[in-house]
Amino acid sequence: MKASLALLAAASLMLQACASAPAMPAPATLPMPAMPAAAASEGSIYAAGGMALFEDQKARRVGDTLTIVLVESTTAQKKASTSTAKDSNASIDGPKLFGRPVTVNGVPVLEAELGSSKTFKGNGDSSQSNQLQGSVGAVVMQVLPNGNLVVSGRKQVQINQGSETVSIEGIVRPVDIRPDNSITSDRVANAAISYSGQGAVADSNVMGWASRFFNSGWFPF
Repeated sequence: MKASLALLAAASLMLQACASAPAMPAPATLPMPAMPAAAASEGSIYAAGGMALFEDQKARRVGDTLTIVLVESTTAQKKASTSTAKDSNASIDGPKLFGRPVTVNGVPVLEAELGSSKTFKGNGDSSQSNQLQGSVGAVVMQVLPNGNLVVSGRKQVQINQGSETVSIEGIVRPVDIRPDNSITSDRVANAAISYSGQGAVADSNVMGWASRFFNSGWFPF
């Protein structure tokens, strides 16, 4: 009796686990750069870490933040066409006897005509277009010796049973940062931009393993 109750309880827990929605992954946190502590100052006018009276609010130090505006748009197109044709003909005259062709029942013998024709035609067309718009907040991770800034930023949004993540890394020139402390993504050097999704919506756009096999190069037909 106790064993039956235990089995029923285990089956109930399994059914509840199957019926419940999958838990969403915890938002990924971006590692923050190590920032040196400001030295204390006893001056009556200047205080370390205070407001800069003669500087704008653009990012320039490790730990400063800026906004990267995504303006990515790429279009690629490729087209190829090949066509070949070859025709060949050959004829063989029959033997002659005393200057006249040899015939059987009036039909010349051993006469032949050969001909061949080969034709090949191939066409290929490929096109791709991508567009990504939006904005991502980034943090200055390192200041290079020439003054350029190594920045890294990531944005993760979770809605119901899905999550979307946008991340960007690259090198920024301070002169390219606009007065509102923002910069467009086409001004980021060595940019590494990724956009990915997880959840039910993203899973519905993934082709099954059987379909991937029949559409792969391993399928013999």
